[in-house]
Amino acid sequence: MSATKKTSKSSSQSAKQAAIAAAAKSPRGVKTWEEAAAWLRSRGIEDIECITPDLAGIPRGKMMPTSKFTSNTSLALPSALYRHTISGEYPAETADFRYDARDNDIKLEPDLSTLSVVPWENDPTAQVICDITGSNGEDVSYTPRAVLKRVLSLYEERGWKPMVAPEIEFYLVGKSDDPDNPLHPPAGRSGRPIVAGQAYSIAGINEFDELIDDIYHFSEAQGLEIDTLIHEEGPAQLEINLRHGDPIALADQVFMFKRTIREAALSHNIHATFMAKPMQGQAGSAMHIHQSIVDIKTGENIFSKPDGEASPAFFHFIGGMQYFIPRTLVMMAPYVNSYRRMAPDMACPVNTAWGYDNRTTAFRIPVSDAKGRRVENRLPGSDANPYLALAASLACGYLGIVHQMTPTDPTADTANEGDIELPRGLLEAVSLLEGEPALHEVFGTEFINLYAGVKRGEFETFMQVISPWEREFLLLNV
Repeated sequence: MSATKKTSKSSSQSAKQAAIAAAAKSPRGVKTWEEAAAWLRSRGIEDIECITPDLAGIPRGKMMPTSKFTSNTSLALPSALYRHTISGEYPAETADFRYDARDNDIKLEPDLSTLSVVPWENDPTAQVICDITGSNGEDVSYTPRAVLKRVLSLYEERGWKPMVAPEIEFYLVGKSDDPDNPLHPPAGRSGRPIVAGQAYSIAGINEFDELIDDIYHFSEAQGLEIDTLIHEEGPAQLEINLRHGDPIALADQVFMFKRTIREAALSHNIHATFMAKPMQGQAGSAMHIHQSIVDIKTGENIFSKPDGEASPAFFHFIGGMQYFIPRTLVMMAPYVNSYRRMAPDMACPVNTAWGYDNRTTAFRIPVSDAKGRRVENRLPGSDANPYLALAASLACGYLGIVHQMTPTDPTADTANEGDIELPRGLLEAVSLLEGEPALHEVFGTEFINLYAGVKRGEFETFMQVISPWEREFLLLNV
């Protein structure tokens, strides 16, 4: 071997070793299995959780010793995992898959870019988000990450890349082991429960200083970036804003943030809930989504023309949102409780109006320069699976651009009063999703049929429960 070839090989090996060493120091994510092994070894990681979101966005998966994870072992889950309801039951439309020959194994394929520590565990533990593939490595079309990737591929085919920034609201609530008891805010450091009407209150945040410190510390350890944190309108209702970026990366972050916030709250003997409407008479919890699109070649925001004015694509995107969002609402409002949030005068949109810097509309256009022009979708609830909510929102805008749909005129009026013009319940929303051919093309019929069947099953489970309202008003009056 010539001296030149030896030098080239040596330089290549040195560069590889340098990359592995640098990856080992990263708080989140590596590129190769060699880097993953070095990352795990440098932290003394004993166990690793291989997790993936189910239809509800709940982490599912397997835990194993690190040695098994790095030995290229095959990880599988039953496909029936994506056919049960939030209560763990198999509805009539999907029940025949359970313990059936069609309940085949599906594989967990780790996405090494999501590798991070689990900071709340006592023993050194790591976690990694996984894609789901079939026996031949193909995507499983009905899994949440695959649904979002399918939508993003439509953008990519046209030379576009969406950028998103979610805002996640949640409540802190006192612990209770009786689901019949109404939820109540926990006592903060003052020893008294916080009251409503504390929007942007620094004192409200300070009530839970130690908990919020843990959220920040847990997030930093996992490489999760919080932009801002505020106190919202409801009692002990907080909101975390994330920095804008790639939709898959941001959906992963929301997925991990929910888990992180719950764990931080548990360490302080309280609960964090992402229910859309956890307290009667109080504001619900949303997951607002800011959206823009950049041209892959130029990096420019396609919502703005070179002179800085709004582009046709910007208005078509809004037109698509107005038409298709009611038909995808079940992916942003996935439970019976979700529709309790959509009530007049409760800081939630009740129609598809849009406007400039108008927080009463479904689609708000924040104040920005041309580069930052974006559309904020204020309809999704924080109970939504982030992968599916982002997929639905981006799909609606995409269809609007492709079909050059024209929006209504913007409104400067208060738009969340009066009649509700959105689906008023889960079954109506399911029917709208099933009945729109364009959505079958975007999401795939297999996903829509499966998702609709699970949602109808959840509704039937809900109908088996007798509510306090029925006992109060029907017991002695009918």
